[in-house]
Amino acid sequence: MHKISRRELLKIGTASSGLFILNSLPLRLLSLDKDNTVFSTPGQWIRSTCSPNDTGACGMMAYVKDGRIQTLIQAADYPEAAYNPRGCLKGLSTMNLVYGPDRLKYPLIRTGQRGEGKFRKATWEEALDYIAGRLKSIKSKYGPESIMTTIQVGGTGYVAKGAFIRLAALDNWSACHAYDQNGDLPMFWPMTFGVQSEELETLEWLNSRLTVIFGSNPMYTRLPDAHFLTENRLQGGRMVIVDPNYSSTASKADEWIPIAPNTDAAFALGLARVMIEQELYDSNFVKTYSDLPILIRQDNGKRLKAGDLPEDAYSKITAPDYREVYLVFDENRNAPAPLNPENLDLGNVNPALKGEYSITLKGGQAVKCKPAFQMLREMLDGYDLKTVSRVTGAPVETIERLAQEIARQKPLHIIYGASNYQWYHGDLKGRALALLTVLTGNVGKSGAGISTYAGQYKIRFPIGVWWVPDGKKPNWFPFNYLLHGPTKTMSAKYPKNGVKAYIQAWGNPFDQHNLNNRLKEIAAKDELELIVTIDFQMTTSALWSDVVLPGVTWYEKTDLVATPAHPYLQLVQPAIKPLFESKPELWIVQELAHRLNPDYDKYFFKDMEIDQAAEKAINLMLEKGGPLVAGITLSDLKKGPVRLKLPTPDQRQIPFYEQIHSKKPFPPVTYPYPLAGTAQFVKSGRIEFYKDEDVFIKSGEALPVHKPTFEETEYLLNPGSRDKYKFVYLTRNSLYRTHSTHSNNPVMNELQDFKARVWINPEDAKPKGINNNDKVEVYNDRGKVYGFATLDHGIQRGIITFEQGWWSRYLQGTSYNSLLYPWIKPTHEIYFAAGVWSPNTAWNECLCDVRKT
Repeated sequence: MHKISRRELLKIGTASSGLFILNSLPLRLLSLDKDNTVFSTPGQWIRSTCSPNDTGACGMMAYVKDGRIQTLIQAADYPEAAYNPRGCLKGLSTMNLVYGPDRLKYPLIRTGQRGEGKFRKATWEEALDYIAGRLKSIKSKYGPESIMTTIQVGGTGYVAKGAFIRLAALDNWSACHAYDQNGDLPMFWPMTFGVQSEELETLEWLNSRLTVIFGSNPMYTRLPDAHFLTENRLQGGRMVIVDPNYSSTASKADEWIPIAPNTDAAFALGLARVMIEQELYDSNFVKTYSDLPILIRQDNGKRLKAGDLPEDAYSKITAPDYREVYLVFDENRNAPAPLNPENLDLGNVNPALKGEYSITLKGGQAVKCKPAFQMLREMLDGYDLKTVSRVTGAPVETIERLAQEIARQKPLHIIYGASNYQWYHGDLKGRALALLTVLTGNVGKSGAGISTYAGQYKIRFPIGVWWVPDGKKPNWFPFNYLLHGPTKTMSAKYPKNGVKAYIQAWGNPFDQHNLNNRLKEIAAKDELELIVTIDFQMTTSALWSDVVLPGVTWYEKTDLVATPAHPYLQLVQPAIKPLFESKPELWIVQELAHRLNPDYDKYFFKDMEIDQAAEKAINLMLEKGGPLVAGITLSDLKKGPVRLKLPTPDQRQIPFYEQIHSKKPFPPVTYPYPLAGTAQFVKSGRIEFYKDEDVFIKSGEALPVHKPTFEETEYLLNPGSRDKYKFVYLTRNSLYRTHSTHSNNPVMNELQDFKARVWINPEDAKPKGINNNDKVEVYNDRGKVYGFATLDHGIQRGIITFEQGWWSRYLQGTSYNSLLYPWIKPTHEIYFAAGVWSPNTAWNECLCDVRKT
């Protein structure tokens, strides 16, 4: 295990390799020099934004003197006092990354084997010429779509990330979206609401009367916003945690309900049954805003369309190509009636929720139809409280009491954590949990709804003027197919000749991503003919690259950032000049684009100084960004964060406010897609719980159901795993890292005793002879990872927990992701919109065993 002494912590010693190591630079954390000289001579405070993929987007102030950042503090300049200050120790200790020993100093070209870490120093001219030459050759031989780029999340850098997509579009490359690559895409959102995702801003947490958290640990992973949960409780709100393990958040909650892993769908459906049986649901809300009143044909499982009836019945009703006109049974007229997919106002129609009706189709055939709500009621017969208790382990009385509380305590806010939906059937759990908010009318209202917080993936306003040059787009396809290979049922376009060149920035996929041992295998066999990494640190992915280009930190460039956590636009502003020979990513793209085709120069403002070019891109996006950024200028942003102009009271971020209060059809726009690109996911224009696409019907998932874990994955792939591997392998987010970022931060590592931990219940550890701090190996047929045992009664039996983000150098060359498999669920393949409807990584759908080493 990698170890740093306390002396090294205070002053990092000279490293062995001179290629990319920064030598003997002191660390300085939130403190003055002993003689208080930091501020004794003139310096300058620069406002920037901490921008790893952590959702926080916290404003930071850098004090700069003599061209060096002397200290970092929280900016605390948000117009709403409740958001001040924002930040955590990771952000405050970022100087360890800016000035640390892994800082890349200049371009590198590989001289040894991939992964060996042998490079030679190169000039920028040499490195860029080499990359451009190889890309031209690969493009000529295999086609441009064989070149793939991954950029990580767009919200952490609209300019830099957009520059990469802009180049990929112009040169016809392929691109993988970070949301599904990272396993962060909650697929229930497009299935149910037709959007990528929507969340309450964290300030709205204060307005919830009841907060129920499923598999999320915000007190541990959302430090800048965790105080809102505490303040909510202090003012009378109630917080309930439903989680297999006892977490930091559970310790602060009013109630912790432990359930068996991956049984949240059964739990939620048990709650729904109680609400429906005891008539605790909001029938008017269900009729108006959901698809549950729509009639379902019992002969084929499809929704009843207006076009199914005689030609002249509803011939005057039209809808856009991405919508359908569906029928309900109107109790006022005792006859079928169409729902207007372009307006949610029911008018004089009173849709039935219960019953069975005989409907005469064109041609004279009669078919039995039931409202989807009736079918839901019948399906819930299988979720009686005794059955749900047996499946989940939660007591019957607890399930019934919580159902009644959820129905009565409004506003209700459900937080659904990434570790909970990163399962093969995570979409089913999300659909079942969303059902609770709709049954109780907790959508589109202050403090109400369901939220998922998993990175700065969301594009907050139209940015096509920068990301989509001349209407051109790259060939998007899911990262999972790079590892799994194409499938017969995929709707994304896989490159004809496969992927031959891989250009990645910021993501560290050779550590951080699903089945990285497969990625290393592809690299070792030269199936990838060119691997290029752009980063500011020598990550594991850089070690596996052919060319490494030194990028910059968020204190050395100009960019625009936003986050789902709060609706503010903020600038990344350079506090210092790029260190050594490092360059902003926009400059790298400029130079590479010029070498590929000089005609591309005009698209990247190559005639401008680099920060001016970045500002030009920001100005373009603001000028063409529509009502959400109307009137917001670069000058405004230089003064501090600016709230987006949302069409809600006080411009608060309240998902689906317009749909609920103005009867606008679902979905709202998911940027940067046009509405037609995502509205097809919910063709009724309403919140959908009944999915009638063939694959849903065939799989028995037309309605949200609970399915047992591993039956369609581990046990199907290897029947022997049922008896061989008895532990569920959970990888959770860390307090000490933002995914892979800060894995090499000595301050954060000291807080962990420089040890990667494996959490296990003492009763599971005892028969294996495992004691606290024993070195252990977690393994299965696919891979292994080393760590040190932490015996914890808060970990449910049968679970092994490992915190993600550790670089392999801290794990004796092993990887916590090598145990995984790139499962692809067929329901995730019927549509494809990059980062919206796409096969998502199922990080936690994994079995393992553990032994003492």
